[in-house]
Amino acid sequence: MGSERQKVVLAYSGGLDTSVILKWLIEEKGLEVIAFVADVGQEEDLEAIQKKAYATGASKVYVADVKEEFARSFAFPILRANAVYEGGYFLGTSIARPLIAKEQLEIAHKEGAAYVSHGATGKGNDQVRFELTYYALDPKIKVIAPWREWDLTSRTRLLEYAKTYDIPISLTAGKAYSIDKNLLHVSYEAGELEDPWQEPNEAMFSLTVSLEQAPELPASVIIAFEGGNPVAVDGKRLSPYNLIQTLNRLGGSHGVGRADMVENRFIGMKSRGVYESPGMALLHAAKRALEGLTMDREVMHLRDGLIPKYAELVYNGFWFAPEREALQAFFDHTQKDVTGEVRLKLFKGGVHVVGRRSEKALYDPKIATFEGVEGFEPKDSEGFIRIHALRLKIRALRMGTPGA
Repeated sequence: MGSERQKVVLAYSGGLDTSVILKWLIEEKGLEVIAFVADVGQEEDLEAIQKKAYATGASKVYVADVKEEFARSFAFPILRANAVYEGGYFLGTSIARPLIAKEQLEIAHKEGAAYVSHGATGKGNDQVRFELTYYALDPKIKVIAPWREWDLTSRTRLLEYAKTYDIPISLTAGKAYSIDKNLLHVSYEAGELEDPWQEPNEAMFSLTVSLEQAPELPASVIIAFEGGNPVAVDGKRLSPYNLIQTLNRLGGSHGVGRADMVENRFIGMKSRGVYESPGMALLHAAKRALEGLTMDREVMHLRDGLIPKYAELVYNGFWFAPEREALQAFFDHTQKDVTGEVRLKLFKGGVHVVGRRSEKALYDPKIATFEGVEGFEPKDSEGFIRIHALRLKIRALRMGTPGA
């Protein structure tokens, strides 16, 4: 390596895993470690995390406030696509990883670092998400994934390593589960949650109250959209970050947005995840209602058929892949008229659409009403039905259906 150590930029969270990794990269790899902390709305003491990184041996520590970029350029695009993985997961962790990896690479280029590193385990999805982003944006970058190399294969051994090198830690060997938090959600997995029959401990949740603790009276909220993007809450225009944060607090206070699911990881195994995503739950419900008013039927149905593929691409880490970008262009085009307001009622974990309006509505009460025939001739339905019944009648005749 020569007299000057090579550099590695580590995606650092301040937790046990990445703190041990920071020291391991120095002691076992002989590298100069530059730590990178991304503020994606996890609401942690970032100054304390920065100090911890320096105390553990980092030569530099970058802390980047990317909350607004996260909301505007990552959360809103997946919202415009109505992306939900396997019916329940709003992709909170999945969509944060490509942003963190992108920012991490920019620091590596600035610092002349040949390596990047992350703390994702060898069984999880995050290793794929980080590394697909690295290689998509810099094919020549070198990646160090400690969990695929070292022999520190348990939390107990990590704690022992931390003690050996006097790494300050706040976790214990008896930690019940692992947590990932950002603006879009809090996710919980592992530990006691690995038993899919085990009900989560109520004390675990941090964004949402239980149904029993939720208010006995409902609350109403009006969310405004422009071109598929949320722009205001109850008439007040907000930045993307502040809008989601406002809805997180409101939805969480009424127990909205919890999900408990066994999902299919990209690498082939099933995993149980428990999620709190109150803001995203409200936004998805509201935007769906507005689309019912403003989107063409065939465009909507075509789009809906593509949502699972898009969600799968994001979940699996293909954010910077051409197929995701192509689908995004289509989805964004479908959203150009999704403009208007939706009124929601929240009660005991439920989200109920109680009103919607838009100047771009395709719904016309003069045509839809049962009280008149303006713009539509009921007698035309007879020919419409005959044409669509023709193939069914032919099939019935061929099969010898009774009465045919």
